[in-house]
Amino acid sequence: MDFELNEDQRAIAEMAGSLMSDYCTDECLRDWDLSGQPYMQALWASCIETGLHALAIPEAAGGSGLGMTELIQVLDAQGGALAQVPLWRHQLAAATLAQFGGTALQPWVEQAAAGTGLLTVTLDGLTSVRGIELQASAEGADWRLRGRVAALALAEQSAAALVLALVQGQPRLVLLDLAQAGISRVPGTMTHGEAFADLHLDGALLSHSHVLPEAALGWLAPRAIAALAALQLGVSAEQVHRTVAYIGERQQFDRPIGSFQAVQMSMADSHVQLEVLRSALWQLCYRLDAGLAAPSEALATAYLACEAGHRIGHAAQHVHGGIGVDLTYPIHRFLYWSRGLASALGGSSVILERLGDWLNDNDTLGWKYDLEEHQAL
Repeated sequence: MDFELNEDQRAIAEMAGSLMSDYCTDECLRDWDLSGQPYMQALWASCIETGLHALAIPEAAGGSGLGMTELIQVLDAQGGALAQVPLWRHQLAAATLAQFGGTALQPWVEQAAAGTGLLTVTLDGLTSVRGIELQASAEGADWRLRGRVAALALAEQSAAALVLALVQGQPRLVLLDLAQAGISRVPGTMTHGEAFADLHLDGALLSHSHVLPEAALGWLAPRAIAALAALQLGVSAEQVHRTVAYIGERQQFDRPIGSFQAVQMSMADSHVQLEVLRSALWQLCYRLDAGLAAPSEALATAYLACEAGHRIGHAAQHVHGGIGVDLTYPIHRFLYWSRGLASALGGSSVILERLGDWLNDNDTLGWKYDLEEHQAL
């Protein structure tokens, strides 16, 4: 099999890496921390100019019509640079609307592809202990929404959002026009700097055309996991890279601490965690782009992303010693990001429980049973 990227894919990866790294220097990140901006607006404008904001949006709507293989390369570069731009939420929300939204919602997709309207999305209700807090009740041919959407990224800056609601007792994706009446916001900021707001809805009216089919959630959820895992891969890879450079220079007992066996083993374990995540992520994206079911692959990738973020983050902070907790030194930002991404994925224990449930429901898989893995529900 040929595992090499094609010329166009390599060009996208190189362009994204160059754009992110040129903009997100340590000095720029330090200044942005103090700026109070919700996201890096100048960098986002460059993403729109280069088309990185619309890679996964269909060509018919003005996007590039590419797949997860191309998108995760951009997100890998974004994670390594700690670039605070809404790449994955914006275009996966638009791609979901393009595929499942019908003609009434296509103007939102076209605005997203043109970069004139920002979209956001949250699936936190799938992993939150409170579950889905937004309820839809029928009112004629439409719906009334009551409840809460917790920690919606860029809720105050976005034009519309794909969120989860219970519609007739079932989880469904619904599109909220964030400018409509009946929505109040409580803004905040995540530890890693991402702006969010809790939405409180008290009777907001939702058109029936804004409720997506049941299949939309099953399509979006594994792609959201792949996107978050790609960001985690980029964050963790740069964390390892910087830590290896540090331990090669830091002297203790008249020798680099990187020559100590315990430090070497810690970095070797981090590298293993990184490559395990990379392999799982690429398998997941291959299956998604090939149109194959990937329920267990998505959950396994989410679990490995949470574990890699936790283990690599702790190892990096540990070998940096006291300087690792100095906020004027850049390594702490990577720990903040890895924690934020693990939280967005749901956390290791929740994901492992869901994977266990999946294995329990699919107990006829494997070499001594009747079903191949791709036949699982």
